[in-house]
Amino acid sequence: MLSPSQTRAARAWLNWSKQDLAKKSNVSAKSIARYEKGRSLPYEATLSKLRTAFESAGIRFEFERGQPKGIRVL
Repeated sequence: MLSPSQTRAARAWLNWSKQDLAKKSNVSAKSIARYEKGRSLPYEATLSKLRTAFESAGIRFEFERGQPKGIRVL
């Protein structure tokens, strides 16, 4: 599962605003903001949409023993 810090890092790397990510993932900017601040845990389907949007832009997420580790840019 993506972590809030991975989501923020990926957006920063791509220079995407929350609104940019919202458009590309079909997830509301408000939901993205709540998740990135650690105020909510989205459904798996929502996290999948975010991950797909990032991966389409060349971001890969790294995990170690199932825990979020960072991002990698292709």
